[in-house]
Amino acid sequence: MPGFDVHQHLWPEPFTALLAERTSPPYVRIDGDGRRLVLAGEPGSRIDARAQDPDERAEQLAAAGLHRALLAISSPLGIETLPRAEARPLLDAWNDAAFALGVPFGVWGSVALDEPDGADVDALLDRGAVGIALPAGALATARGLRRAAPLLSALERRDAPLFLHPGPAPAHAAGDAPEPAWWPALTGYVAELQASWLVFAHWGRPAHPALRVVFAALAGGAPLHVERIGARGGPASAVHDPLVFYDTSSYGPRALDAAIRVVGRDA
Repeated sequence: MPGFDVHQHLWPEPFTALLAERTSPPYVRIDGDGRRLVLAGEPGSRIDARAQDPDERAEQLAAAGLHRALLAISSPLGIETLPRAEARPLLDAWNDAAFALGVPFGVWGSVALDEPDGADVDALLDRGAVGIALPAGALATARGLRRAAPLLSALERRDAPLFLHPGPAPAHAAGDAPEPAWWPALTGYVAELQASWLVFAHWGRPAHPALRVVFAALAGGAPLHVERIGARGGPASAVHDPLVFYDTSSYGPRALDAAIRVVGRDA
């Protein structure tokens, strides 16, 4: 049976070109090594142009026995949380380019979180998006969950899933020493995912009983804390939620084995 990857990133040229026009993070600059991404809350990083070639990516999928990959915008860029007037052109460029790729790619649609509107979700689902991707930081508090309610309700009404991905990264505090490149992935990303898992378990599921949710990166390992969650009076039963699923990105056999023992293989 062909495989299916729910979590990949691709940087289409129209999207990258718009980032190159910006003068404040997130933006792309061209230097001697090619294109370099500059973010407010992370060290700069080089964009590997070859890795962004859709034809080469499609060949890699076929070689790996995968018949489809779902593309999501990279939420740590913080584009979804920009003021709506700034976010919309970038999001439109990414959505349009991702849809244009066609098979073997599918699309997690991206929407602006400034004045969230369920109509944005409907428009993307009507175009063929499998669901909507949101930065986990946007749902890491009860207030954030309430703010995103129009988006979640639209997904629930259409029986389409939500994909929670790490992001946005926090800006450096004044006077902080530069962080190593791996720092955000092991601190902010994990914390955002864990918090969003707990928020959804406690407040989100009662408010959206039919919403399917996919958490990137095992929800930062949140289900593995089930014993501590239970001991502290938290929503330990959420590890058995049949509508919550876990992407395995960046984890290996030991973590996956532990997660399977808690949430089950199907999740």
